[in-house]
This record gives sequence, structure tokens and C-alpha cells, in this order.
Amino acid sequence: MRDAEEFDAFYTASSRRVLGQVYAMTGNRAEAEDAVAEAYLKAWDRWSTVRDCDSPEAWVRRVASRNAVSAWRKAVNRLRAHHRDAVGEEVEGLGPDHVALVHALRQIPGDQRRVIVLHHLVGLNVAEIAQEVGAPTGTVKARLARGRRAMAEHLSDTEGPATGRVSHDA
Repeated sequence: MRDAEEFDAFYTASSRRVLGQVYAMTGNRAEAEDAVAEAYLKAWDRWSTVRDCDSPEAWVRRVASRNAVSAWRKAVNRLRAHHRDAVGEEVEGLGPDHVALVHALRQIPGDQRRVIVLHHLVGLNVAEIAQEVGAPTGTVKARLARGRRAMAEHLSDTEGPATGRVSHDA
């Protein structure tokens, strides 16, 4: 029990100071908090050794800064791996048709929008949609029909691409 009391006193006396120092090093409070918490956990696990160091606080600070650097390196490596995997991939941009479709979907009621998306984008049939939304198949068919009619009004080519609407010829 003496160890726990001794460690608690050490933690209370030093944790705010160490957190402030690691925060100053990282520039990110959340990362500093994570690094410091992990360092104090390691200090607790090795308390019989750490307490005999010239400066247990310096030991914790060193471990916390190493933790922070390690977390930073992992983040950088994840970004590099992501960029490396993405090199050469062509990602489709948001073309006028896509923007117009999303705009039209936003203009119709939610229940109609949901069945339109499930049917035309997800590829579910009417029975599958009925099961997923908890509605009779007749209701799903009616929502699909109403949704298509409502979307057609928003996708007409009378106003052209400047309004976010697309031509049916495209």
C-alpha cells in the first residue's frame, strides 16, 4: 500500500507540470494527455525502479516525449501509406450530374428519398426495401413512383446546368 500512496503523491506533485511540458513540445493537448497518461502508467508498472532514479519526473517526461514522438511517427507513416496507396488512382470528381442528383434528392421528402436511394443506388428490389423500411410493398411502390415524379421536376433540362439541373440527353 505504501507504493500506491507514494506514487499518488508523485503523480499529484508532477503530472500537471509534465503535461504542460509535453503539451509545449507537441502543440496538441490531446496528444500530450495521451502520451503523459501512458508514461505514468509505465512509471506505475515500474515504480520500484523509477522511484530510485535521480529524477522520476524526468523519467516520466522522457517516456512521455518518446510516446508523443512515436505517435507522431505512426501518424506520419499512416499518411504516407495512404498517399502511396492513392498514387495513380483517379478519383471521380463531383460532376454536374452528381451535384444535380444530390440536389434533387434533397428536394423530395425523406421517405421517398430513402426508397429511391435503396432501389436505384443500392440495388434493392421492392420486397427488400419493404423489409428494410418496415413498410408494405404497395407503400414502397407508391413512394418510388412519387419520388421519381418529384425528382423529374428537379432534374428537368429547362433551366440548364447553371442551376444544378442536368439535361436528360447527357
